[in-house]
Amino acid sequence: MMAKQLAGLSPKHFLWTVEDRVAQVRLNRPERKNPLTFESYAELRDTFRDLVYADDVDAVVFLPNGGNFCSGGDVHEIIGPLVDMDMKQLLAFTRMTGDLVKAMLNCGKPIITAVDGVAVGAGAIIAMASDIRLATPEAKTGFLFTRVGLAGCDMGACAMLPRIIGQGRAAELLYTGRTMSAEEGDRWGFYNRLIDADSLEAEALELARRIVAGPTFAHGITKTQLNQEWSMGLDQAIEAEAQAQAICMQTRDFERAYRAFVAKEKPVFEGD
Repeated sequence: MMAKQLAGLSPKHFLWTVEDRVAQVRLNRPERKNPLTFESYAELRDTFRDLVYADDVDAVVFLPNGGNFCSGGDVHEIIGPLVDMDMKQLLAFTRMTGDLVKAMLNCGKPIITAVDGVAVGAGAIIAMASDIRLATPEAKTGFLFTRVGLAGCDMGACAMLPRIIGQGRAAELLYTGRTMSAEEGDRWGFYNRLIDADSLEAEALELARRIVAGPTFAHGITKTQLNQEWSMGLDQAIEAEAQAQAICMQTRDFERAYRAFVAKEKPVFEGD
């Protein structure tokens, strides 16, 4: 497939800007703490699928809007209609939401999520599916599915959350639906670090710019291996990494780094 240009994307159901090859995403219903709808789920899924082919975006940052990140699926626009759907329709919906997570995992670009206020339900899942998570000390993160009569196994939570915070902690959150405090999230490794609200966005974007200044083709390989090696044995993983690294050794960025080292200069990577 031909490369796509996504810097000029104008989505209908969320905010999108691209600066310095870093895409900024904000859900845009701050008066309701930014809930998701059927339409925003689908548009986010399609955008992350297209990111695989985008040659003008090298990282994505999810940002809060109006002091909150995301309140999950809209009670009136999603949960209400689901009650009246048949099994075929329900499965189509749950597959679509899972496809957003798959698209995030397979987009080939590092994803940073910066959480302020609430990140609950699908909002917590978006954070979970990101590569790096930052939060304010006031952030409240909850996997609320059991509180609406559903199982905690939503959008990959039972596979991914235990790997991030441990089986017992994940089980408690998924059975009870209680809120994980920012302090817990930091201590348990869900959040990489806590940052004051007035600095959160700037630090998230600076981290993304620092990553983008690196060898972006190789970053895509790193993301692929981080995801694929979950289901590999150790021997298989070591062999997969040998092949992946051999590919990266054929890039011009590898040669640029070597020549910069010899010249005692800082390498300037170009992503090829």
